[in-house]
Amino acid sequence: MIPGIEVIEGDITQQSVEAIVNAANTSLLGGGGVDGAIHRAAGSGLLDECRRLNGCKTGEAKITKGYNLPAKWVIHTVGPVWQDGNQGEDDLLASCYRRCLELAEQYEIRTIAFPGISTGIYRFPLQRATKIAVTEAKTFLERHPLVQVIFVCFSRQSYDCYLAVVKEILGEEG
Repeated sequence: MIPGIEVIEGDITQQSVEAIVNAANTSLLGGGGVDGAIHRAAGSGLLDECRRLNGCKTGEAKITKGYNLPAKWVIHTVGPVWQDGNQGEDDLLASCYRRCLELAEQYEIRTIAFPGISTGIYRFPLQRATKIAVTEAKTFLERHPLVQVIFVCFSRQSYDCYLAVVKEILGEEG
């Protein structure tokens, strides 16, 4: 792996990092998948804080405390719902990663864990989304080499895809 990028299979709510990323919906009030799991694990304080944020637009990100999570921070981002690939989905997804990493820089976060944003119920094709994620992380790490980006994959299929894409883009073995 390139220094600064790691791929693991696991539960993002259990990661001992400074920040985890929540693949949220626009309300930021919880939902299914990763979003629901993070809200359940963090406890009611997260929902209370999210209520005060007035939602989040697709492609943007907002930060809250981590509450009962091992992570100090939760960075919430709203990925695009896949339509046909011609509705700006790639740019919106790339923006999610950039905005999360910008918040990490602003808050001096050195370890950040990402799920596969938009690859669940939002149906973004896994390989296409993974290439965007890894490319955005690589670009950021070229300027901020002290940051550790961890891609936390919920399934073996996702894990295998991330490893293959990291190898392709970075020329590194997993």
